[in-house]
Amino acid sequence: MGISDIQRYPDNYEILSTDAALRAEKIACDLRHLIFSTTYIRKPDYLCSAGRIHGLEIRYENDVLEVTLPSLLPKRKNRKSVEYLLDPLHFHLSQYAEQHILPKFRECVVCFSHVYSHDLPSRRVHDYDNMELKQILDVLAAFIMTDDSGLLCDAYNTTEFDARDCTRISIMEKKQFAAWLSEHEKRVKSISDF
Repeated sequence: MGISDIQRYPDNYEILSTDAALRAEKIACDLRHLIFSTTYIRKPDYLCSAGRIHGLEIRYENDVLEVTLPSLLPKRKNRKSVEYLLDPLHFHLSQYAEQHILPKFRECVVCFSHVYSHDLPSRRVHDYDNMELKQILDVLAAFIMTDDSGLLCDAYNTTEFDARDCTRISIMEKKQFAAWLSEHEKRVKSISDF
């Protein structure tokens, strides 16, 4: 990847980088399972470190819970590739809940902000329906939602460009969504227009 000319051969770079990332995710998950089964390292201790290394962030301000994941969500066909985030996310939400009061939303809006690095080609942007959102939503729902049924939970997706790839998930009561969207549009120039 280091010797690929991204400007002249963007397809090669995309294939190489995607392949490397998927292999790294599988290796990380396999190593995690190996550590748990062959050492005395406690799973919570490891997951605490994994979440810090990933840069997982959880914040609850102004009645909005925001979770920042350190990467873009994988495409749905690569089901195993979201596994590396699920355990650390679950652990960090659990830790956060022990130290902070979390809301329990009955009716809410979940906003997935898919943030792409502006230094990489824009053709990397995925279709929303191809992304693995369900498993992440299930983990979040266990902590802060009555139910993630479509009757109670609306989903909103947006694509943004910033300094690095990440996924920001904002959860709020439905009545707050219009104000959140208005404020968000002021801060982010690449958000969809409504």
